[in-house]
Amino acid sequence: MAPRRRSALVRCLATFAMMFAVTALARAAEPLEIKIGYLRSPESKAAISLLDVPPEDDGIAGARLAIADNNTTGKFLNQRFVIEDVRLKDGDDPAAAVAALAARGVSIVIADLPADALLKAADAGHDLLFFNAGATDDRLREEDCRANVIHTAPTRSMLADGLAQYLVWKKWRRWLLVTGSHPNDKLYADALRRAATRFGGKIVQERVFEDTGGARRTDSGITQIQRQMPLFTQSAPDYDVLVAADESEVFAGYLPYRTWEARPVAGSAGLVPKSWDPAYDQWGANQLQNRFVAMFSRRMTERDGNAWAAARMIGEAASRRQTNDPKAMLDFLKSPDFALAAFKGQRLTLRGWNLQLRQPILLTDGRVVVSVSPQEGFLHEVTELDTLGYDRPETKCQLK
Repeated sequence: MAPRRRSALVRCLATFAMMFAVTALARAAEPLEIKIGYLRSPESKAAISLLDVPPEDDGIAGARLAIADNNTTGKFLNQRFVIEDVRLKDGDDPAAAVAALAARGVSIVIADLPADALLKAADAGHDLLFFNAGATDDRLREEDCRANVIHTAPTRSMLADGLAQYLVWKKWRRWLLVTGSHPNDKLYADALRRAATRFGGKIVQERVFEDTGGARRTDSGITQIQRQMPLFTQSAPDYDVLVAADESEVFAGYLPYRTWEARPVAGSAGLVPKSWDPAYDQWGANQLQNRFVAMFSRRMTERDGNAWAAARMIGEAASRRQTNDPKAMLDFLKSPDFALAAFKGQRLTLRGWNLQLRQPILLTDGRVVVSVSPQEGFLHEVTELDTLGYDRPETKCQLK
């Protein structure tokens, strides 16, 4: 072989050897581990219908599906995502649970907690990054906002605005508002009043349904309800739609087909605003739903959807910034470079003033998705998604 060819062959072999060595070293290197905690409440939400009793893995299942997706990409980027499920017991301190997670190397937490518990957890883990996947309280994004808490769950105001836009678009402007007697019911009613004022609805009368306890799952329960609901809704001023605020699930599920006047029901029953629904199949969502069913043998709930979005945001930040540092992830998620493809027809982004994920609101009747808000004709100078909930000029949030 000629010396020049031999020399070229030696260089070529040396180059291949070096590339092989580099690849071997990369494969041998420990993958970057992103540890995620999933912190959830012991409370089990009440339900009127047995079909609405939440599954034991409600929420965490959505996060696990997203973790599987993250790890598929992570194999090529030498990243590994792991999640630790922590379910608080009655009387447990959220701050102590966060401290225990941090001691085990967890720096990111998806939280499905009531508002006060979430604030305790976030204040205890001020160096951690939290994703709120459960609490809809507006105050968590306003006067009680935290700079280390991102919200994938929509606010009550977003849900109410999404519903109100559709009712006004339908020209159902006259509302009979029925509110439950529990604190969360009253907060939802506040959001519905605000939405009516904002979009041109008119509340012709308000009524309160007092929760007096008792069980309707008896032999006489249906008869009792069939007599009670028409009487409760009798003698109301003329209205187009009955809007119920019943987050405690005491009465709203009994209203459809039982009102004194033949009127549609919306809010906590009938036409319900949600961030996700098991029946949603548009914009490629059917593919996500099928993968969820294959993994968990059930349909994807709203809470699953919120947790899935949180875990996917973590995956996006980790892959784009090649880091597991929560501060670097937060900086990316707040930047114009971030957008989440979430099967809702448009990419979702983060509101920089209160760390709320912008998202369309689905309006569902329990069988199909009837419509998706924002509705046509409700305009905004930045994005129509900011017609849902508190806009930048309205916010009370001061991130520190």
